[in-house]
Amino acid sequence: MARRRKLGRAGDQRRALLRNQVSALLWHGKIVTTEARAKEVRRIAEKLITLAVNEYDKSVKVQKEVNNEKGQTVTIEVTNDTPSKLNARRKMMAYLYDLREPKRRDESKSEYKERNREVKHPLIEKLFNDYGPKYRKRNEEKNCVGGYTRIVKLGPRRGDGAEEVLLELVE
Repeated sequence: MARRRKLGRAGDQRRALLRNQVSALLWHGKIVTTEARAKEVRRIAEKLITLAVNEYDKSVKVQKEVNNEKGQTVTIEVTNDTPSKLNARRKMMAYLYDLREPKRRDESKSEYKERNREVKHPLIEKLFNDYGPKYRKRNEEKNCVGGYTRIVKLGPRRGDGAEEVLLELVE
């Protein structure tokens, strides 16, 4: 029987903690946390990455006619998700926090807005564009699925002695 850890918190706090840590893991590639939390975060992260691996290439290019500012009809090419990829995208968006790309030190506010104007959900795009192809290739080479994360023990935490671990995505 599948049992989830309580992590010493109420249900809403536990869900928020796990959502935050899964989002941070997928955004940064690694996090330092306790062993029990890492095992729970790993369960969720592996499922989301598997979703991205299975659905990242399911898109359709469509010709769309739109009117521009001058009233002229212009044909543009748009990439639409298939229903299964749209469902996967919505599942990810329902669970993950919407993290934003950080502003670089040397760029102005207008440059930052221009760079991020096209990407509405950077973490979801990172899952589909980076992790999906990367781990699909890895799965085909090793002829296996899953195992996208690694837990490395770091020793007891100073203060309360809780076992700390490094949870990271494998290359």
